[in-house]
Amino acid sequence: MKIFIDTADLNEIKWANDLGILDGVTTNPTLLYQAGGKDFEKHIKEICKICKGPVSAEVLSQNADEIVKEAEKISKWAKNVVIKVPITEEGLKAIRILEQKGIRTNATLCFSANQAILAAKAGASFVSPFIGRLDDRGERGMDLIAEIVKIYKNYNFKTQLIVASVRNVEHVRDAAKLGAPIATVPPKVLHELSKHDLTDIGIKRFMDDWEKLQK
Repeated sequence: MKIFIDTADLNEIKWANDLGILDGVTTNPTLLYQAGGKDFEKHIKEICKICKGPVSAEVLSQNADEIVKEAEKISKWAKNVVIKVPITEEGLKAIRILEQKGIRTNATLCFSANQAILAAKAGASFVSPFIGRLDDRGERGMDLIAEIVKIYKNYNFKTQLIVASVRNVEHVRDAAKLGAPIATVPPKVLHELSKHDLTDIGIKRFMDDWEKLQK
């Protein structure tokens, strides 16, 4: 499973890249605001310099023609930019046009298997179901991932599934168990993935015994 980092924080992206586990980056207007990315173009270009994998940047236009126009501009900022487009009827029209132009898209704000089917039919390069937000309202987001994985396999859809709105390490593990090709993980959860109390205990024990050997 590929791991993307869900942030616009340049320091966190550099950290993940230095670990050697970074396959891509996903951003949105909220994350850019939190990272102080007031110059949208400059910030996305900086991210693309750090990460050589896909970097998702979201459009704000709602009309298909305007989405395409905005996406064409953003796509020129770097070769690895992917355009995030919300799954609406206008968004689906734009996705089809952009993919035909060779501009990769990430169909975002996906909350149902039906939406994921339409994204794949429209030719989106990626689709991002938001599992955490489903969990927040009492549904089980991972059930949606299982459905999409099965449906995409049934029809050999080329659209790659990105498990998004990840809230905890269990989400990452369960996504991998289900065979999801990609999970985009917030920095907090990414930091937690390598941690285990027995690892800490083991390191302390080794260090204590080493100190004893030096006496």
